[in-house]
Amino acid sequence: MRGAILPISYLIASVCFILALQALSSPKHARKGNLLGAVGMLVAVIGTLLHQDILTFKWIALGLILGSLIGGAMSIWIPMTKMPERIALSHAFGGLAAALVGVSEYHHRGASLDTVIIVALGLEVFLGFLTFTGSLMAFGKLQGFITGAPITYKGQNATNIIMFFSALVLLVAFAFNPGAAGLFYGMGALGLAVGVLAVLPIGGADMPVVISLLNSYAGLASAATGFALGNYVLIIAGALDGTSGFLLSMKMSKAMNRSFANVLFGAFGTGDAAPDAGAAAGGARYNLATVEDAVGVLDAAQTLIVVPGYGMAVSQAQHALRDLTSALETKGTKIQYAVHPVAGRMPGHMNVLLAEANIPYDQIFDLDEINDEFSRTDAVLVVGANDVVNPAAKTNPGSAIYGMPVFNVDQARAIIVLKRSMNPGFSGLDNDLFGLPNTMMVLGDAKATIKELTAGVRG
Repeated sequence: MRGAILPISYLIASVCFILALQALSSPKHARKGNLLGAVGMLVAVIGTLLHQDILTFKWIALGLILGSLIGGAMSIWIPMTKMPERIALSHAFGGLAAALVGVSEYHHRGASLDTVIIVALGLEVFLGFLTFTGSLMAFGKLQGFITGAPITYKGQNATNIIMFFSALVLLVAFAFNPGAAGLFYGMGALGLAVGVLAVLPIGGADMPVVISLLNSYAGLASAATGFALGNYVLIIAGALDGTSGFLLSMKMSKAMNRSFANVLFGAFGTGDAAPDAGAAAGGARYNLATVEDAVGVLDAAQTLIVVPGYGMAVSQAQHALRDLTSALETKGTKIQYAVHPVAGRMPGHMNVLLAEANIPYDQIFDLDEINDEFSRTDAVLVVGANDVVNPAAKTNPGSAIYGMPVFNVDQARAIIVLKRSMNPGFSGLDNDLFGLPNTMMVLGDAKATIKELTAGVRG
């Protein structure tokens, strides 16, 4: 009977993981999806701990306690604005865990392994170490330890491609000579190097895509671990993670009208670009306005579309925004929220923040659903968004973001932009929207400004 516990628990866990992914495809069911995924992992862990091959629980208990303390602390104290960094760290440790399992398996079983296991171990170690250093680099760029600007050098793409294919050559050689430990550890060393050198040239604007891609690598490493250990739930979960991460990366590239290769090799997204001199000085090209001016527009509007961006996350303004829109709704204003696929610094960042503020799901629309509404709306409130509302993507063929699908904010009757300063967004480009005659710029901390707007609307 005990022997049946493991396959049954793995079957339950696998079903939970599949249902979790399905639920996560919609903001309405995302919380249930998260819960299903957590339950599936719990069932898989419990089933594994009941396996008869476990001789002692001493080190397992120590790891369980330590991991729970670190995971709990990260979940409780890391703010939502730092969620991309937290995810990057999680990917780093996940990749490292997979790689270390591969090293341990090879150390204990060595040349006695068959060819399939040997190939799985090689892929596991290469992808695991690549995910580890690549995720640490992404964390450093997001956190500001490393410049968000692309760090480029002559021949970088050729160097990275050569190292990648060198790892494949080592993998083939290792499959024919499993006793050659140098080949095995050489793949691990190349993985560490590729992780660093492949992420360095990628700018801050593309970090969400990079994080998603590294998630895919971590999934593939886990699947390879499953093949090496004969663990079916790792194979299934890793395959789900690897496939979904890759598809998400492709979707995000499409949302930015960028080819996947351009994201990986284009060195786009300066992150640290200096603001335009006229913008920084608040020159005549921008219509600077007061809170009172913005209150007048909001009071007169019968329809309002809110476009949240990373600036909302930075100032933690989602709850204040909910108070403002509730005050406007009591006056009969129709409220809608427009969320761009790449808004924020990770997929779904804005959806999570809006859900945290209990904003109704039926008021939240993606780009395709709401873009035609801007020409019919009285006012638009842009809260910390930048590149996703830049009309240059539609009108300026010379712009680096030309062709990127953006919101038609410029077509609204009145536009209120809340922004901390006139610095550009992740792409490092000035925003043509800010100079339009129907746009008013209200500078300052978004949360504080929205609180003032709420007081004005209620007053």
